[in-house]
Amino acid sequence: MYPELKYEEERTSKVVEEHLREWGYRVKRVGTGIIADIGGGKKTIALRADMDALPIQEENDVPYKSRIPGKMHACGHDAHTAMLLGAGKIIAEHIEEFNGRVRLIFQPAEEGGNGAVKMIEGGALEGVDAIFGFHVWMDLPSGLIGIREGPFLAGAGFFDARIIGRGGHGASPHEAVDPIPIASEVVLALQTIVSRNINPVETGVVSVTAINGGTAFNVIPEEVTLKGTFRYYRPEVGKLIKERMKEIIEGISRTHGAKSEFIINDLVPPTINDTKMARFARTVAEKYGLKHGEVAMSMGAEDFAYYLQHVPGAFLALGIRNEEKGIVYPHHHPKFDVDEDVLHLGTAMEVALALEFLR
Repeated sequence: MYPELKYEEERTSKVVEEHLREWGYRVKRVGTGIIADIGGGKKTIALRADMDALPIQEENDVPYKSRIPGKMHACGHDAHTAMLLGAGKIIAEHIEEFNGRVRLIFQPAEEGGNGAVKMIEGGALEGVDAIFGFHVWMDLPSGLIGIREGPFLAGAGFFDARIIGRGGHGASPHEAVDPIPIASEVVLALQTIVSRNINPVETGVVSVTAINGGTAFNVIPEEVTLKGTFRYYRPEVGKLIKERMKEIIEGISRTHGAKSEFIINDLVPPTINDTKMARFARTVAEKYGLKHGEVAMSMGAEDFAYYLQHVPGAFLALGIRNEEKGIVYPHHHPKFDVDEDVLHLGTAMEVALALEFLR
């Protein structure tokens, strides 16, 4: 009910820290993030949950509806925090059964803030042998744990471009350098990157999501701005996409006598699950009777990818789609909701992963 945006998770982290200290965890703060350890031994497993919300006005009518105007947990990070807190309590109550150290990572700023990088810089992975994370998943039926070996989520980035022409009167286009048809040509050409440059057995996405230019019906504007996103699974594909985008924007602009500016930002790398750790998770789910299946690859992105660049692990999904309850809206939608009746399954899986890994 009290969602907080990236790097603003003061209230949330305070609640989490109070519980963890009460249960006997050794707590370290990293900004608005928390690293909490319990137990000791030769092996360490880390479990991670993100805490931040999104700048979206919630449209659900539920008791736990957001009380903060313009902010809501439209991606389920509150559920992730709740599941891991539950796991933390159970682990603390049975710590003598765990033959090693359990580390809980409550991370800020997953939504575009690369909070995972800040947590790693703060020591979240020091001494860690394996790491697991969960995400509630609308594409899976409620209660099903989704496990995938290898690539799961895409690498992602975003771009901003300016096409700078020469403004003029709409009645005399020959006296101007009109950036609008140039921008239109750029948008269409960008679509050929995936269709004509990437091997058909690979995959990628280039989406122009905003185009702005002009203010009046009879004025040719000076410039047009574009922005959008790109997605990929293999770094080689990501590199190709970025190179071709730059060539297309600069080349088409130059051909028509315009100038261009182009800025590209890498957001996160692909989330690639360690095969051994994914298989381990599947074995654990089977041992404890937790219903599981394969989750499909998604062009969504997650900064959990940064943890997996350093430590073997797997990012898992917990299905929450429940049509009978009307829980069908996608992530980042103002009516996104979570089937709370299955959250205990995520908690159970987190506890079981820790217990079995530390045997």
